[in-house]
Amino acid sequence: MNHSLGKVLIVDDDEDVLLAARLLLKKHAALIHTEKNPDTIPMLLKNESYDVILLDMNFTKDVTSGREGFHWLNEILTIDPSAVVILITAYGDVSLAVRGIKEGATDFVMKPWQNEKLIATISTAGKLRQSRLALDDMRSLQEQLSADLDQPFSELVGGCAAMQQVFATISKVAATDANVLILGDNGTGKELVARELHRQSERSEEVFISVDMGAISETLFESELFGHTKGAFTGAKEDRPGRFEIADGGTLFLDEIGNLSLPLQAKLLTVIQNRKVTRVGSNKSRDIDIRLICATNMPIHQMVSSREFRQDLLYRINTVEINLPPLHERQDDIPMLVDHFLKIYSQKYRKPQARVNASTLKKLQKYHWPGNIRELQHAIERAIIMSDSQMLQPSDFFFSESEQQEDGLIFDNYNLEEVEKLVIRKAIAKHAGNISQAARELGLTRASLYRRLEKYGL
Repeated sequence: MNHSLGKVLIVDDDEDVLLAARLLLKKHAALIHTEKNPDTIPMLLKNESYDVILLDMNFTKDVTSGREGFHWLNEILTIDPSAVVILITAYGDVSLAVRGIKEGATDFVMKPWQNEKLIATISTAGKLRQSRLALDDMRSLQEQLSADLDQPFSELVGGCAAMQQVFATISKVAATDANVLILGDNGTGKELVARELHRQSERSEEVFISVDMGAISETLFESELFGHTKGAFTGAKEDRPGRFEIADGGTLFLDEIGNLSLPLQAKLLTVIQNRKVTRVGSNKSRDIDIRLICATNMPIHQMVSSREFRQDLLYRINTVEINLPPLHERQDDIPMLVDHFLKIYSQKYRKPQARVNASTLKKLQKYHWPGNIRELQHAIERAIIMSDSQMLQPSDFFFSESEQQEDGLIFDNYNLEEVEKLVIRKAIAKHAGNISQAARELGLTRASLYRRLEKYGL
């Protein structure tokens, strides 16, 4: 049987109307409740969720004004704001029905009704009810997600002094529109810091647009960032806004800004200075209102000295600078980070809450983590997937032989690049991440050491 009309409640003090409606709708509705006394409406709504409610406008206490109908319309919408109410009114009371629509009713039918029209009206109203419920669910989910995201530093985990300084800087800077430059190795959480700045800013309700500058080719740079007009170049089939325009009103995060060539740096500087963009193929400039956050893992101050990065652009993008420490300088934070990722991936893979024993934690704290937090995150995810036990053991974490033996400088092969990588890592660990001291011990300039770090992804 086709129950396309769902659950229907009909409230009318005329028993003939109730009987006629029941006979007409019984083949089409999953459930039909009829009620003469409107005083029972609150109880009915408490016990059942109706797809459509048909409500008479005039009951015997108040035959013509519709006052009682409006009272019960308001009561229904107070109890269930998503309720879909169709008003039943006598011929000639169209003005009452129009007022009812303004006060929240979905539609109205006049007595005596046309059967096919009544069924069509209820069917349409039922679809509206389903849309409202779906929207309510989506809104609830969005509110929950927003609440989760709005927890200060919800994704940033750390208790060490260096991270506390990062948190303090974020709290001071977020509410301003100051341009921020985030410096740190790959995997240290630069984008998380950028998102936290946005979350705590006045623009938190607007968009956050992230752009990986290292992934954009020279030829597509202007089109991607500033947009283009139809026909501006081969393949430009329509007008398209760039990332600056899309981020208007919100936050634009330019990651790996140190990868830009000097000509592209000049174009970027012009837009940041003028706060205007011009689409490729157009002469018309457009105002932009963005909060700019940039990040890089490259030695950008040394790059300015060697003329690889424009000093005037650096001045523009680093009103405030935030330095993220590598994970090997945050040994005390590792237990906290491990616990954080254990919870996330135990839930993700629907496994009992995983834990680590003391020897496993010791192994994780002793390891150098060249890939920083991202490497730790992936290591824990892999261990949870592969382990059959709730208690993760040292054997659940696999590090290469050379990485585990670097304290004793034991080489298991004599490939020069591997040896150089191991010696560099050892020197940096010995000097607790101080690049100047490590470079001095290795007999290198800071710039040379940075180039090797970039080369080996350290």
